[in-house]
Amino acid sequence: MTSPDRLSPGDPAPEFTLATDTGDQLSLADLRGRKVVLYAYPAAMTPGCTKQACDFRDSLASLQAAGYEVVGISPDKPEKLAKFRERDAITFPLVSDPDKAVLTAYGAYGEKQLYGKTVTGVIRSTFVIDADGKVERALYNVKATGHVAKLRRDLGLD
Repeated sequence: MTSPDRLSPGDPAPEFTLATDTGDQLSLADLRGRKVVLYAYPAAMTPGCTKQACDFRDSLASLQAAGYEVVGISPDKPEKLAKFRERDAITFPLVSDPDKAVLTAYGAYGEKQLYGKTVTGVIRSTFVIDADGKVERALYNVKATGHVAKLRRDLGLD
């Protein structure tokens, strides 16, 4: 398996409709007219993913004040996402992509390095999507810790 096709600024963001942590459906089209930070993470309730989700949670008010909606996406089932939301007081939608079709469309699923080995899995990534549904930023292989602070600086929020 090769690395997935990566998105670039200006590309249309791949559309999706996925189940959320509350059992509802969320579509990217539902968020049209607002800027979206979509971040892909490997697994709910793991240390790195928890740190990243809590960083987004703690920055949510300032991101929303600047017009951004935050959505997390992983292959986890909605039931596990609900436990993650409850355990860590996650205050933004988490969407479930169990067949990894959306993660693949975003270039966030494929070969990656893990502890020096090549494995296939979710590539921790963040996508900033503008109000018209175009990719503004596509950040791949981001770190779980410190990424939200860097994103905030890059977006001019700090």
